[in-house]
Amino acid sequence: MRPLGYTSRIPLALLAAFTLLNLNFAAHAEDKPAAAAVNIAFDDLVPVEDPKVAMAYINPEADFSVFKRVAIMEPFVAFRSNWQRDQNRSRTRNISTRDMERIKADVATLFERVFSERLEAAGYAVVDVMDDDVLLLRPAIIDLDVTAPDTMAAGRTRTFTASTGAATLYIELFDSVTGDILGRAADRQSVRNAGGRISWSNSVSNMADANRIIGRWADRLVGFLQNQYK
Repeated sequence: MRPLGYTSRIPLALLAAFTLLNLNFAAHAEDKPAAAAVNIAFDDLVPVEDPKVAMAYINPEADFSVFKRVAIMEPFVAFRSNWQRDQNRSRTRNISTRDMERIKADVATLFERVFSERLEAAGYAVVDVMDDDVLLLRPAIIDLDVTAPDTMAAGRTRTFTASTGAATLYIELFDSVTGDILGRAADRQSVRNAGGRISWSNSVSNMADANRIIGRWADRLVGFLQNQYK
């Protein structure tokens, strides 16, 4: 098992081999009933019946049982539109570009750590090589909305909120050798304190909430892969 905090890095040549993310597809993935009602195939992919996420498509000819290992490409992370501007309207210390880059890096690292832990617990080795038995994941976390980010500045004031944030995951699954796309999914998750109670939000609580959101996505991927053996 890889140590916590380990970040896999797929070679840049491989990154260039794939097309750009279809972010508009993921950005509108919140409406599950509407998504399920549209029978559209992308790249020979067909809708998954009763998906555990807002939107999911799969190659019906794909044999996921051949994959014993998983490689995770570095997650792309992006805040929701105008997030920085909206945050700075009510703050005594503005959110800087450096703050945003730090948060994005933390979320990407957390994503890789949580997915690696859950996949390895389910029996999948997480690797940074391409081979016949390696499934390649290309994740993007978009529309990231951290309600009360902690800038870690001296003399900062406490921020109280009932909702600590939300994010949308857009993920694609590839055969790591052929580059064939085998599936894609999108899902939005949010975190709200139990009973709508107001609590102090800081970097620790924000990352704990992010861990729960990412954990849900990881568990759903593991569940999907395990179901392919039935």
